[in-house]
Amino acid sequence: MAGNSQRRNRRTANKKGMQVGSGGQRRRGLEGKGPTPPASARKGHVKNRIANAKARQQNRPAPRRGGPKGPSELVVGRNSVVEALRGRVPAKTLYVQQYIDTDERVRETIQLATDSGMNLMEAPRPELDRMTNGLNHQGVVLQVPPYDYAHPDDLIAAAQDAGEDPLIVVLDGVTDPRNLGAIVRSVSAFGGHGVVVPERRAAGMTAGAWKTSAGTAARTPVARAANMTRVLESYQKAGLMVVGLAGDGDTELGAVEALDGPVVIVIGSEGKGLSRLVGETCDIVARIPMPGGAESLNAGVAAGVVLYETARRRG
Repeated sequence: MAGNSQRRNRRTANKKGMQVGSGGQRRRGLEGKGPTPPASARKGHVKNRIANAKARQQNRPAPRRGGPKGPSELVVGRNSVVEALRGRVPAKTLYVQQYIDTDERVRETIQLATDSGMNLMEAPRPELDRMTNGLNHQGVVLQVPPYDYAHPDDLIAAAQDAGEDPLIVVLDGVTDPRNLGAIVRSVSAFGGHGVVVPERRAAGMTAGAWKTSAGTAARTPVARAANMTRVLESYQKAGLMVVGLAGDGDTELGAVEALDGPVVIVIGSEGKGLSRLVGETCDIVARIPMPGGAESLNAGVAAGVVLYETARRRG
């Protein structure tokens, strides 16, 4: 009969007593952990950093709009983009290709862009191909907004506000952006008040010029003019002496007394030098003595020599 069995250890009741167990840990350990979170939610992933940067940008107040309208410049390629960001080029947006294979350059690019607070956008490769007209962008594209050029008269006003004699450099057809950036850097180093460039057939403030200027373009204004002769004549009417540089100049640089006062230094193009009309407008055409026998100097080097001599005289 039930309940009368003589076998040992036979359970004769349904109610369990206290037992030692795992507390349910084994059962919970067998449960699934749910779906893998997306890449944008995984800490340390490139997409997570891009998502965080977008969130910070959305919470940032909208920038003030102004300045001249014009097409943006695109810097493409991993080396070019990271060097532009190292040179503090005032970029607007960094585009990063979806599913990009990251390396040290890509990681540094994203870090620099994040630190500067610019927009970070993720885009598929076909979209980047379209933006760059099929250039080898290597998955990163930097958008640089148009430079906000000053007016030539603003450079005189800046000198007057500082209580100083104006020191302005005018470039007559310099076409290499690296020369322009080097000249902007020298103007900043030696106390100049700005640079004037032509609107056409000359280098402008591109990303390459910004990079060569080593960030000094942020504090040294660059003006643009449609007619350089008229700009020089307006400077002459304002009381500035116009000194042009040419290899066959009539006066050696050391004998030019005009460098002591309000002066405009005109530097010609890399190959042709001063144009005819600009040369005729100059009050003085000077040459840099070169006892070593070189025929000419690079435009950026020539500007540095003259600006140093001017700063030395002004003490």
